[in-house]
Amino acid sequence: MGAGGRWVRAAHTALSGALALGLFLHRTDLRKQEERGELLQPLSFVLLVLCSVLLYFKVSLMDPGFVKAEEEVKAGKSEEQSMVTPQVPSNIKTRRCGYCMVKQPMRAKHCRLCQHCVRRYDHHCPWIENCVGERNHPLFIVYLSVQLVVLLWGGHAAWSGLYFEQSWDWLQHNILLLASFLLMVIFTIVVLLLLISHLYLISCNTTTWEFMSHHRISYLQHSESENPFDQGVILNLWRFFCSCHLTAWEKIYFQRNNEPV
Repeated sequence: MGAGGRWVRAAHTALSGALALGLFLHRTDLRKQEERGELLQPLSFVLLVLCSVLLYFKVSLMDPGFVKAEEEVKAGKSEEQSMVTPQVPSNIKTRRCGYCMVKQPMRAKHCRLCQHCVRRYDHHCPWIENCVGERNHPLFIVYLSVQLVVLLWGGHAAWSGLYFEQSWDWLQHNILLLASFLLMVIFTIVVLLLLISHLYLISCNTTTWEFMSHHRISYLQHSESENPFDQGVILNLWRFFCSCHLTAWEKIYFQRNNEPV
């Protein structure tokens, strides 16, 4: 994704490593367990940090669901695309992207930063320097969940090493640990709110873009139901986390709008 993406990923890796290392350089519970030879929790924490970094790189570098021009040629041979879909009403705008000139599937949107149309576009995340779309959204949720556990565990460990004293000498020795703790508290709040909001939207089978721009999206404006993709919480979650193939959203859309009232 360019030099900017490399800098962001390098900053994330460096920050994760620095925060984790700082917990072992101060008198935290993890440091005390390591000194006593009780290595289960310290090793588990290090492996969890490593797992979160690997998940970060995976979700950051993977294809979020870019719509490719060659898919149109193969559409007739694809089982997913061969499903019979009712004729699109004239008031629903189905069009070619004015930037990359590909035919946009329903729920796709062009990202000017990635310079691609993305299937089931949710948002462009500046922290991973990639779009969150149909292919990487489930892994993005897994990454947020693991990152939240790391932050909660790290915050608890940092707090265990803080013994407050009103002296300049104490502040000099503990300023980095205190800053790490405050930083982890801020990150925990951000990640928690992000995870809760995404899980809510997933349970409704809607995206951040659709939620924020409902009034500007033609297929939502002209739908007979408020959310034409909502199939109930259980089916929404199953389709999101367990489906192994791209979804023909047009089929679900027209099935819902053709249901008898």
